[in-house]
Amino acid sequence: MSDRIRALREAARRIRLHALNMGEVQGQGYIAQALGVADILAVVYSDQLRHRPEDPEWPERDRFLLSIGHYAIALYAALAEAGVLDVEELETYGSDGSRLPMSGMASYTPGMEISGGSLGHGLGVATGMAIGLRHQRNPARVFNLLSDGELDEGSTWEAALAATHHGLDNLTAIVDVNALQADGPTAGVLRTEPVADKWRAFGWHALRVDGNDVAALVAALDELREHRGSPSVLVCDTQVGRGVPFLEAREKAHFMRVEEHEWQLAREQLEEVGA
Repeated sequence: MSDRIRALREAARRIRLHALNMGEVQGQGYIAQALGVADILAVVYSDQLRHRPEDPEWPERDRFLLSIGHYAIALYAALAEAGVLDVEELETYGSDGSRLPMSGMASYTPGMEISGGSLGHGLGVATGMAIGLRHQRNPARVFNLLSDGELDEGSTWEAALAATHHGLDNLTAIVDVNALQADGPTAGVLRTEPVADKWRAFGWHALRVDGNDVAALVAALDELREHRGSPSVLVCDTQVGRGVPFLEAREKAHFMRVEEHEWQLAREQLEEVGA
């Protein structure tokens, strides 16, 4: 294993630990999703994104848009790992007066580019940003993390068409395919497979990887960085609750209640698994 991959796996483990510690503040939340996307966020923030932690508004920063606002707990953990937020501030998660509300809000949190509570808008905003940056001759790239449940939204596909029409090769979508949404398994709510083929049919350069395999994520994002002529999408298959076996197996994992005694058990399992 290379030093690059080893460091990113350790960053992902710390992101998971931060998420568990925040979840304990409220005793519940979108913990399963946070554990599932930790590897993606570690690779993006520690390896791919051009940004300045001390200057979140740097004009030439790469933009990372979280359109799935309820994944905010995962992004706060990643922002702390990246040095944008102080780790101590994570203890205020979801509390009155905190800059870290349970659903992501751009007006509250440094490094949070958009408010993503209403699903289906992220890719449209990302497309507009990518067009604007190109007109400004700004070299920044735009990343949009969205969920497989968001593919139910027609506005997502309208934005996908527009991005192709404008040849936005400064835009990369990352789709978290964890096969679960609020109303149940994604396949039972509205079947979206074959996901990668659909994106290709809309003119996107599409790759699909195991979203919990750090080496595969690095290789795919390295390839997408070099692609020119069309927008790119990375479809990531992830496991909800990744790294904590008893949470991986828990039913009704979309919004998860974790008992008081289970938080320490979750941290111990995370250390044992080494995820």
